Amino acid sequence: MRFAKMHGLGNDYIYVDTARERIDDPASLAREVSDRSRGIGADGLILIGPSRAHGAHVEMRIFNADGSEAQMCGNGIRCVAKYVIDRALATANPLRIETRRGVLAARWERGDDGFVASVEVDMGVPQLAARGLPAEIPGVAAGDEVIARLFSTPDWDAALRAHGSVVDTEWIEPAGLAPTITLVSMGNPHAVFWVDSLGAVPMAAAGAAIERHEWFPERINVHFVQKLSASEVRVKTWERGSGATQACGTGASAVCVAGVLEGHTERRLVAHLPGGALELSWPEPHGSVFMTGPATHVFDGEWPARVSAGAGL
Repeated sequence: MRFAKMHGLGNDYIYVDTARERIDDPASLAREVSDRSRGIGADGLILIGPSRAHGAHVEMRIFNADGSEAQMCGNGIRCVAKYVIDRALATANPLRIETRRGVLAARWERGDDGFVASVEVDMGVPQLAARGLPAEIPGVAAGDEVIARLFSTPDWDAALRAHGSVVDTEWIEPAGLAPTITLVSMGNPHAVFWVDSLGAVPMAAAGAAIERHEWFPERINVHFVQKLSASEVRVKTWERGSGATQACGTGASAVCVAGVLEGHTERRLVAHLPGGALELSWPEPHGSVFMTGPATHVFDGEWPARVSAGAGL
């Protein structure tokens, strides 16, 4: 199986063209190739193939490192655009890409070397109703929005205990954790928390506890955000199915929305992630979020596992 390894701000995936390669078990393959000790090493697997959706040029499917299928990946979709354009599989600008979020438009720009370097993606309109995440929260109706909802120290204590974490809640005060949670869906679900000090947050314990909280039957992506100014934040992410990641494009988009709704930030925002910075904008209250960032090719290779040449999925 021929593949490319690519990343958006360090959020790395293995990319396979299903018009050239037959993938019989993508969930199993995702687990194998993502293993950073015994595989290639990645946050997951992204399959690129022909689209049957009206107006779309290609389709992408995303499988996390644990084999679960995701609805969307903001860093991944930028790399899909780079893969398709750099290899002359399409020439359209914007490139329209079918995802489980719907068909999204990716406007690309070439760098000095002639290859795609930066991509702006119309991430679509954020969904705020609990039913769309989905979230099942006592006292919250399916159609309700969860914006700055109280999530106190006892709630954290219960979440950490349920997850079996050995970390207690003593980190909450040093981190300056605001006792609230905001939920945003960008085609996949996100929980946003605001802190004064990211360094004081025990990401593995806190992220995993919220990811698998009983409120979220399909799990959730978790983001801790430190405000630097009204137009700039720092973000750390615990990604559903993959753990701590260098960057999350849908998550940064959700942070932009949460910042506006909670009055923390402006509608244009720079989000500094461990892997680098993304530019976000949410121009209209009921409109799309736009995300701009780089896409980087690392290397091409071959993987000799449970695949054969032939038709696509």
